Amino acid sequence: MINKKSKEKWMSDEIVIVGGGAGGLELACKLGRKLGSGHVTLVDRALYHIWKPSLHEVAAGTRDIHQEGLSYQMLAHDNKFRFVYGAMTALDSVNNTITVDAVLDESALELIPPRQIGFSKLVIAVGSVSNYFGISGAEENTISLNTTEDAEHFRLRLLKMLALADLQKEKDPEAGVDIVIVGGGATGVELAAELRDASSVYTDYDFPHLNPNRDVRITILEGAPRLLAPLTERVSKAATKLLQEREVKVVTDCRVAAIAENFVTDANGNNYVSDLCVWSAGIKAPDFLKTLGLQVTKSGQLEVDGMLKVAGSNNIYALGDCAACVGPDGKMVPPRAQAAHQQADYLLEMFVRSNKGQAAQDTPYVYKDHGSLVSFGRNTSVGTLMGSLTKLGWFVDGFFARMMYSSLHLMHLNALLGPVRTGVTAAASSLMKHAKPSVKLH
Repeated sequence: MINKKSKEKWMSDEIVIVGGGAGGLELACKLGRKLGSGHVTLVDRALYHIWKPSLHEVAAGTRDIHQEGLSYQMLAHDNKFRFVYGAMTALDSVNNTITVDAVLDESALELIPPRQIGFSKLVIAVGSVSNYFGISGAEENTISLNTTEDAEHFRLRLLKMLALADLQKEKDPEAGVDIVIVGGGATGVELAAELRDASSVYTDYDFPHLNPNRDVRITILEGAPRLLAPLTERVSKAATKLLQEREVKVVTDCRVAAIAENFVTDANGNNYVSDLCVWSAGIKAPDFLKTLGLQVTKSGQLEVDGMLKVAGSNNIYALGDCAACVGPDGKMVPPRAQAAHQQADYLLEMFVRSNKGQAAQDTPYVYKDHGSLVSFGRNTSVGTLMGSLTKLGWFVDGFFARMMYSSLHLMHLNALLGPVRTGVTAAASSLMKHAKPSVKLH
C-alpha cells in the first residue's frame, strides 16, 4: 500500500508537461531523448496513450485499444522522461509548483495521494473537451469521442444494441439500431463511414437477421450548409457523395434544439430516433484552466503569445487545443493535430537551446497548413494536401489518400518509438489483423 500522506511535494528543475496527447507526448519523448534523464516530467490522468484521431475506429470496433495503446511508463523509460499518473488540479505560479490530484480506485478509495511537483518550465497541453452549447439533454444523452473510455463505451453499447435488434427482428421487421451523429465535422464523418464498414462485419458474426445497410441506420445532423465546413467545397461534396453511397443519411442546415434518451429534436420540431447518439458538434478548453489564475479567453483557452508563452507568465507555456494562439497573419491557429505537432517541435527547439545556454529564438511560431485528410474506412480517404502552398490545396482521394492518412499515424509513432520500433509495430499490427476478427467482439 502506498503511503497516504495528505500531500507529497516534489521539487525539481524539470520541464513539466501536463497532458499526454499528440503534442504533449511528442514533446516529452523528443525532449527526453535530447536532454537525458532528470530533465522532463509528463503528467497525465491516464496510464496509456492512443492517437486521438483514431478514436472513431475504436468506437466502431475496428481498432483495439488494448492491443495498440502505448503505456506512458514504457514510453517514459525508453525516452528518458518521468511519468506522473494523475490529473493536474492547481497551479502555484509564485512557487513554481503544480498539484496533481489523488488517484482513486473503482470504489473511490485513494490509491495514490495528491502530490506537488516543482518545475522550471511548465507546458500545459491538456487538449479539449466537448462543448454542448447549453443544448438541453446533450451532455446526459450523448456519447462524445474525447477519450478511449468514451470510444469503448460506445462500442460496447453498439454490440448490445445489435444483439437486441437481432433478437427482435423475427417479431418486428423494422427492428434495428438507429445511430445519430450530431456534427458533420471530421470526427462525425469519419465515425459514420467507419460504422458503415464495421456494421457489415458485425452482422456476419452471429447477427443473421440483420441487414447492415438497412438495419443499422446512421444519420448525421450538421448545422452548417454542408459537411466539413472548414474544408474546401470539393472535399465536402466528395465526402457527402461517399456517405450517401454508403446509405448514411445526411441532414444539413439542421440546428439541434434538444436531445432526449431516444430521439433528437431540431429547431424546426423534427425528431430523429436514436438508440445511440454521438456528440461531435464542438469543443472547448477544459473548465479547470479557468481556476489556475492564468489569462484565458471567453472560450476558456489559455492566451499565449507568439512564443507559445501564456500571457503574463515567465515560464508557463501552452500548446494544442487548449491554447489560443494568434499567428502573425492575425488568424487564430486552428485546433488540429498538425498544429499541436508543430507547436511541440517549436517548443522543443526553444527548450533545447535554453538547456545548451544558447540565445533564445526570436521568431514566433507560425502555423503551416499541410492540408487535411478525412478517413472513409479502410480503403479510401478524401482531403487536400499542401494547404499552405496553394489557396485551396491539392485535392486527393481514393487509395493514395488513404495511404497518406495512414502515414500520419506512423509519423506520430515514429516520434514516440523511433523508426525501427515503428516499423515493427506497423508490421505486427498488420499481421494481427489476419489472425483476429476484423472488429472487436468483446
